[in-house]
Amino acid sequence: MAFNHLPAGAHDAFRPLSPTPVTHSVAMASTHRPGRPTAAADSRPTPGTVLDRLSRGPGRAARITHTEHLPPREGRHAVWPDRIRTDVVAAIRTAGIDHPWEHQAAAAEHALDGTSVVVATGTASGKSLAYLAPVLSALADGAEAANGRGATALYLAPTKALAADQRRAVRELAAPLGNAVRPAVYDGDTPVEEREWVRQYANYVLTNPDMLHRGILPAHPRWSSFLRALRYVVIDECHTYRGVFGSHVAQVLRRLRRLCARYGSDPVFLLASATASDPAAAASRLTGVPVTEVVDDASPRGEVVFALWEPPLTELAGERGAPVRRTATAETADLLTDLAVQGVRTVAFVRSRRGAELIALIAQERLAAVDRSLPGRVAAYRGGYLPEERRALERALHSGELLGLAATTALELGVDVSGLDAVLIAGYPGTRASLWQQAGRAGRSGQGALAVLIARDDPLDTYLVHHPEALFQQPVEATVLDPDNPYVLAPHLCAAAAELPLTDTDLALFGPAAADLLPQLESAKLLRRRATAWHWTRRERASDLTDIRGGGGRPVQIVEAGTGRLLGTVDESASHTAVHDGAVHLHQGRTYLVRHLDLEDSVALVEESDPPFSTTARDTTSITVLDTEAEVPWGPARLCYGSVEVTNQVVSYLRRKLITGEVLGEAKLDLPPRTLRTRAVWWTVTEDQLDEARINPEILGGALHAAEHASIGLLPLFATCDRWDIGGVSVPLHPDTLLPTVFVYDGHPGGAGFAERAFRTARPWLTATRDAIAACECEAGCPSCIQSPKCGNGNDPLHKRGAVRLLTRLLTGAPQD
Repeated sequence: MAFNHLPAGAHDAFRPLSPTPVTHSVAMASTHRPGRPTAAADSRPTPGTVLDRLSRGPGRAARITHTEHLPPREGRHAVWPDRIRTDVVAAIRTAGIDHPWEHQAAAAEHALDGTSVVVATGTASGKSLAYLAPVLSALADGAEAANGRGATALYLAPTKALAADQRRAVRELAAPLGNAVRPAVYDGDTPVEEREWVRQYANYVLTNPDMLHRGILPAHPRWSSFLRALRYVVIDECHTYRGVFGSHVAQVLRRLRRLCARYGSDPVFLLASATASDPAAAASRLTGVPVTEVVDDASPRGEVVFALWEPPLTELAGERGAPVRRTATAETADLLTDLAVQGVRTVAFVRSRRGAELIALIAQERLAAVDRSLPGRVAAYRGGYLPEERRALERALHSGELLGLAATTALELGVDVSGLDAVLIAGYPGTRASLWQQAGRAGRSGQGALAVLIARDDPLDTYLVHHPEALFQQPVEATVLDPDNPYVLAPHLCAAAAELPLTDTDLALFGPAAADLLPQLESAKLLRRRATAWHWTRRERASDLTDIRGGGGRPVQIVEAGTGRLLGTVDESASHTAVHDGAVHLHQGRTYLVRHLDLEDSVALVEESDPPFSTTARDTTSITVLDTEAEVPWGPARLCYGSVEVTNQVVSYLRRKLITGEVLGEAKLDLPPRTLRTRAVWWTVTEDQLDEARINPEILGGALHAAEHASIGLLPLFATCDRWDIGGVSVPLHPDTLLPTVFVYDGHPGGAGFAERAFRTARPWLTATRDAIAACECEAGCPSCIQSPKCGNGNDPLHKRGAVRLLTRLLTGAPQD
């Protein structure tokens, strides 16, 4: 029998703290203000004081496992390059910025030299201004051109919210330049009547990779004057372009460069990133052009207090009688409530849409018992909301109308929310880069900031709160992406051929795998060769062949059955687990039950309800080895990497009591199986090794299964993924290897680079896995070490001690670096 883990997706007594009035100020979007903080910022309680108040409740102090104090840092000023226009420098001074930081001036110098550059400095270090200064200068020069349109610039953000926020910042900053700078957002929310104006007259177009892929590049003749004059391409928050999404964006950018060359332009790429490992190499892989990095952060920083917080064990028993910790959701809701009562402006980052809704709902209920005016000052923010809902929440947070927000990563990026005092992070967000990005949302006006990471009952979270050096003494991860993935590359070759027929000279732009794919695309009747070029011959749009977010398929619409009202959408890939028949769905603080999931019409019909439970899907998975690309002996054991086929089927769902997670029952589902061809890392052990590790047949399945769960949980420390990006299967006797085998695979067609990274770092990865299991204080296994919340086999069987012995024996044969 195979054991698998599929990738995604009791309250303490509440004692409110005494409210502390706090005066708040909102800084201008996306700018920094050198010098002393404002008086309003000075009046705020220090981060240490806020943390001390949070720790006063019963048993609270013991939950803080570590506190890291990051001292304030002085800034280092420079002067703008003399090639920046004087009126642009004057506009920047009008915004309150007399001198740039050294890294801003250095990045601007590279841009003016025509060198693509990535600015990889901390959150709130003024990266926006580093690229805006040369961009605004070029646009203002172009506005004075005697003929033609003048220079243009394209801004790409991973989210609509960030693009809209940047437009507000540019308008404010460039206001003294008059009509020389004409910024406009062009995305799915842009009204049809405005789009023609944007194409014809805007010289700074803010969009996202999705709209570039589906809307701008396929319609390039209508954008010809803009592309012909394209001087700069700004790629904001470029560290988010990783895995399958990053690989798709890399190919979209290659298509953009090809069309620019067709119109006679060769834009310079200006990239902004959170601090990253080897940002120049990652940016070069993303854009396909050489990129210079600027990484020495010269901006000042207020004091940061970063606490690691572990919820307590409860008296409840989970699956197989395992001890259960209080959920990060419940703990975060309590802390958000306490901070709102104090008047501390806070964002709580949550990993799931459901979690964001639940935290906001719990906080609102508890605040109502303290002060009836407070519940309306806490809300949820997540993907899937309608555009007008998102914009209203962004405005309310920016203005200070909202004191607290429970948000998914939709708000993680550079949307300016200056004036925040604290950030709560409900569960490790998957990478150190994301952790620091989220923590950096507070203190953006120069004041001190509090960040609290609240651990989930999860192997990685438990490991981190007891090994703070893994967070505070390690560099952030390398960005992993694979533009040559054939599942990624093939649809972009079709899209490129539809934009302009593909010639042999184009192939080098798209990478070494392109030439081998073209005959396959011709056999599939997607492309046809005529004379010296490949042509797209179908009637449908080639850009519709792929969803660059990696989801694939039409989004499933969530519709209220009684009224026909559209509540939101969910990715097709997540629909089997998120909106199956009987699933609980949360939206804007209201709870709905899914009455029926219609896969053919991509609609989930829901009705409002108030069930006392949540739901969790269960599944079965099998795996077949297609090709072994690399194999390394670990003594008698073998570590392998290659292509696999994974077959998964959601078969049932559990009903769990809210907050406690207690299982109330299981219901069967009848959903079709899905097949995934991807990349995996796997390891095998021999019978002799099992004997040496004292692993008998009765515990073998549980030992392998436990090692699989824990290794999935720890991989995010070594690759830019989280556990929902990857899956696993463990088999006591696999038909392809004929040995006991543990697989960990990428949860995306063709792979995302995570399994390959696991193969390259296998010894430290599996060593951390063994150490995390061994260090857990439980007796027989729990969610903090070997149990998985998404296990298709209900976390049965699992054998904790067997997993430790098995991994120890495996690692004795691992090659030393």
